[in-house]
Amino acid sequence: MGRTWRRICAVLVMVTGAAALSACGPSYENGPPEPTSSEIAALEQAILSLGADVDPEEAAATARTAYLYPLQLAESYQITDPPIIHNMKVNSGTRPRGLCYQWADDLEARLETLDTRGLELHRAIANADQALRIEHSTVIVTRAGAPWTSGIILDPWRWGGRLFWSPVTEDPDYDWAARGDVFAFKRARETGARPVLSTY
Repeated sequence: MGRTWRRICAVLVMVTGAAALSACGPSYENGPPEPTSSEIAALEQAILSLGADVDPEEAAATARTAYLYPLQLAESYQITDPPIIHNMKVNSGTRPRGLCYQWADDLEARLETLDTRGLELHRAIANADQALRIEHSTVIVTRAGAPWTSGIILDPWRWGGRLFWSPVTEDPDYDWAARGDVFAFKRARETGARPVLSTY
């Protein structure tokens, strides 16, 4: 199947599945809900567990930012629909921003302002090798110097501004590949090669 035809099929699947997805995806009339203190504390503890040398203040700041900053993004993106529906609005020009990679770009940029020394940010992409699924981007936090696969996914797109997080290898919905590997995979595919993309 040619790449153009695969893209057409992907769009058709997305459009025909939009109604079903909107029924089960989150939709917030007044924006996503504020996180509870226990939710933030749970993420903070998970970040601390990445290594004994992780600074508690850095873990706390990262957890707070990962939960609270997406609420600001949801307001600026004008989120009122489930993620797939919002994507369609962005692509049609009726919403300014809010595709998954934009959530990841903006969250990563804000987390970088924390200037944490004991933590490191990574980027990953899912579904780059799946013709009938849309690609999805995320931010991952690890202990400094640790492989990205040992980290925690910070994904505000999936629930429309309400943070989803989990260890990379325990994500129930996506198999992730390093963003650099995905870019290399795409370049190789453009040359007519049949590359294999390793995911976790």
